[in-house]
Order: sequence, then structure tokens, then C-alpha cells
Amino acid sequence: MSDASSNLIEPTLVDIILPLEQSEDALAQKAAVATKLNKKISQIVELRLSKHSIDARQRTIKVQLRFEVGICESLAPEPELHPKYPTASSEAKNVIIVGCGPAGMFAALRCLELGLKPIILERGKDASARRFDLGPILKEGRVIEDSNYCFGEGGAGTFSDGKLYTRATKRGPVRTIYETLVAHGAPGRILIDAHPHIGSNLLPKVVMAMRESILSAGGEVIFGTKVESFIIHERKIAGVRTTDGREFLSGQVILATGHSARDIYEQLHAQKVQLEQKPFAVGVRIEHPQAQIDSLQYHTPQGQKRSELLPAASYRLATKIDNRGVHSFCMCPGGFIVPAATENDEVVVNGMSLARRDSPFANSGMVVTVEPEDTAPFVSEHSVLAGIAFQKSLERAAKQHGGGGQVAPGQRVTDFLAGKDSADLPKTSYFPGIIPSRIDQILPEWVTSRLRRGLDTFGKQMRGYISEECNLIGFETRTSSPVRIPRDECTLQHTEISGLYPCGEGAGFAGGIVSAALDGMRCAEAAAGSMGYTSQDRGTLESKTTPSSQVKPQLST
Repeated sequence: MSDASSNLIEPTLVDIILPLEQSEDALAQKAAVATKLNKKISQIVELRLSKHSIDARQRTIKVQLRFEVGICESLAPEPELHPKYPTASSEAKNVIIVGCGPAGMFAALRCLELGLKPIILERGKDASARRFDLGPILKEGRVIEDSNYCFGEGGAGTFSDGKLYTRATKRGPVRTIYETLVAHGAPGRILIDAHPHIGSNLLPKVVMAMRESILSAGGEVIFGTKVESFIIHERKIAGVRTTDGREFLSGQVILATGHSARDIYEQLHAQKVQLEQKPFAVGVRIEHPQAQIDSLQYHTPQGQKRSELLPAASYRLATKIDNRGVHSFCMCPGGFIVPAATENDEVVVNGMSLARRDSPFANSGMVVTVEPEDTAPFVSEHSVLAGIAFQKSLERAAKQHGGGGQVAPGQRVTDFLAGKDSADLPKTSYFPGIIPSRIDQILPEWVTSRLRRGLDTFGKQMRGYISEECNLIGFETRTSSPVRIPRDECTLQHTEISGLYPCGEGAGFAGGIVSAALDGMRCAEAAAGSMGYTSQDRGTLESKTTPSSQVKPQLST
């Protein structure tokens, strides 16, 4: 492909800014581009959008656009990405991957590129079957413990939003992650939007297509297979045992289980594999009418419908109170709050949005940082797993103070700040329902006090953010893993167990779909390197024409 691309004319890139009302007007776009390039409008033959972001910081909303420009001639045809992975040979060495979330799936795809055979072991079900297992938790309050919003094909992100925005741009080729998702059916718009999002209704089809790529190239994906213990000989990994008595043998195991696989931490601890405590965060889901957030963020009067050119508004809030962060987390515009429990003695809440983000509600985690010293009361009994015990205590408290099943405790934000009962609660997107409870008293005092002061600060930053129409719902506890599985910075292998690659969110090295996917690729490359396989180019996304990512555009200034 490099020889073909060298003969192509490098397209010109131009950044322009337009008022919102002109941002979709083709003539206005051409005029702005022509002015920027000092060309006549007639010379601008074709524009192709490559970046889109909205600047709503001022009352006059502007849209920042980046175009590839065809000057006096049309642009080369836009690439259509299709996955094609080399088939693993009969002599290919096995790599065991525990977990079929983004870290595990991208690790598997990278293994195939490098000539290895990935074998993914996943405790949950495939995405299609997994969808049916969400019915009991939503309608009956009954958790199917190995198939739910956290466990199963695609990991927790499959049915809880599909956000792709990341600040982990230094961790690896983010564009490769996006292109891989598009090649497997994700909307091409994720290559353009500043804050890309797939949506919980579309992402399952994408991960199923990724699984098909893995299987077609000779990899394996085995569902309903729960790892019970690790086979370790003289500080070297030799494979894993599963609860059904099988052994899967390999000297390379990528551990990519996600942050809710608590039994994995317990098993590692029982086998005296080194673990470390790390910071995480706990709190609540805060929910507003979406129209209220639109009004605050887009500077429009209450009751005025937002422009059709604008998406459901989002926000990001953060402050520090008494040496602990207080911040929003996983904000879901036009979204829903969902039950994310993995056992039947707990209530856990999380957020999600569909691709259209057209729910009348906006929700976000609102959480306080938990440092290892904050879990000191749990250390004597739980040692390095004290953070998990602290999480679990809050989840059981939410169950106790809820209304049975997955009914969650709730409190108006105004009552939370005032320290009083809520006589009733506003409508909510949370399907199992909420019941008035004293969240301010259920949470530890040091969490409540910081949340109150943080919310007071945010209410001053966003006038109207604190209102009678706003619910707090308990509890958001699964923001990240309280445990890190340490690894060498260079080899990415566990610091004491060679051949074991702690990977992704569950190991404490990622936070979100994209960073987990990048970490999965890195671990696959590290495993290949340890076996003497040389790195290969990622030339597996075929297109009908040369992909634009292989032609270096020139940005006009």
C-alpha cells in the first residue's frame, strides 16, 4: 500500500469556524474554505468533513470543522474499511486471553496480526444471548451473576454506553481503534466527532462482528468459561483452570477481566500473586431532565427546545475538596441509569445512552476519590482487597435501603444538601425504580461532606444545576478497580509471574473502551515479543481505495 499511496496527491486540510446556523450549509462551508485558502468558490470542487466539534462556551454557539478539500478537482474516493486478518497457522503458538471486553478482543486481533493464535475465555455469554439476561435484572430485580451489564461479550461497555472519547492519546494509535470499530460496523461518524460515541444499541453488533473476525482467522472465543485458578510453576504462568474442570495451557496469559471480576482478585491473592491497592471513586448517579442541561449548556431559556443541529448537551465537572477529588464521571446525555450489580445482595447503578441520545434524561456519576488510606477499617480482615470490601459495603447498604430487588435508594439533590428526607422523588430513567432514602446518611460522612461541598461548587459554576428536579441515586461504585495487578513497565509481565500480562481496566491500567483496547494491543505485542515474534504493520483494515490515514494530509494555516 505504501507504493500506491506515494503516487497520490496529498489532500489539503482546512480548519474553519462557522456559526451554528450556518454549519450545515454547503455554500457557507465552501465560502469559508475558499476565503481561508484565498481561492474562488468555483475552485472548491469538493469538501469532505474529517473533524467536527461544537464550541458552546459562549452564547453564540460556533462549530469547528476540518475539511479535506478538492481544489479544481474531486477528492480520491473515500475509503471503505473492511477487516481482514491473517489466518493463524497450525503451528501458531497459543495465547490465552481471559476476558472478552475491549482489552481482550483487541489483544486477540493484534495476536492474529502477529501470527499467534488467541484463545479468549469469557465467563459470560455472547452479546445476543446476553441481551436476554438483562431482562431479569430490569424487570424482576434478579441478577444472573455471570451474564449481566458487566459480564459477557464486549465487557461492561457493550450495554453501558459505548463512549469512545479518550485522553489516552499518548498510549497508542487511537485512530487504529476507531478504524477497527468502523471496519466492524460502527458508524463512520466516530472518525469525525470530537467526542465519538457508538451507543448501547449499536455496539453489540460491532463486538459480534469482531468476534467473527477472530474466529474466521483461526482464533477461539469460548463463552460460559470461568477461570477458577492459575497454573503457576516456579513463578512462571503455565495456563488456567476453569470451574468446569478444564485446563487451558499456555506460557502466555493476558488477564483482561475488567474491574468487576472480584473473584479473580481473590484467587490471585489466595495464590499469593502480588496485588496493590490503588485509588478509585464512589458516589451516586445524578440525574436531571435533559432539557435542563440543554438550557444550561446552550444558554437558552428554560422550556425552549434545543436546535436540531445540536446534540443532547453534556458536561464535565471537577474540583478538589480536602485533598480528595470530587467529579462527574461517565456523563450520559439523553441516557438512562441501569442496574450494574453482579451479585444478588447488592445494588449498583451505572449510566448508558443509545446512539440517538434521545432520552428525556441526562445522568452522570458524581463521585469522590477514595485513596487506599480511606479503606483502612477494612484492611485487617481483607488486606490488599480492602477497597473491594469498601465498595461491597456500599452496594449492600444500597440493597438494604432500596425497595427490594434492584430498586435503588434516591434523594432529591436539594434534600441531600439540606440533610433532610425527600417526601417524594422526580421521575427517573432507572427502570427498576427508586425509593426515598437518606443517601446523605447511608454514605460515609467523609464522602457525604465532600459531595455536598462539591455539588455546591458545581451549582455556582452551572447556575441551575442544583434544582428540585434533580435526583441522586445510589450507588456508583464501579468507576475503576480498587486493585492494581502490578507489571513491569517494559515487558508488561507481572512483576513476579513471568508470562502473565495484567491488562486493561481490571488490572488498573486503563479507564474506558479506547484505553483498554490500546492496552490489549500493547499486551499482545509484549507477549509476541517474549516469544520471539517480530512486530508487523497493522495492515489488516482493507479498503477499496487507499485509506486516508495512509496519505498524510497537509493542513493549511
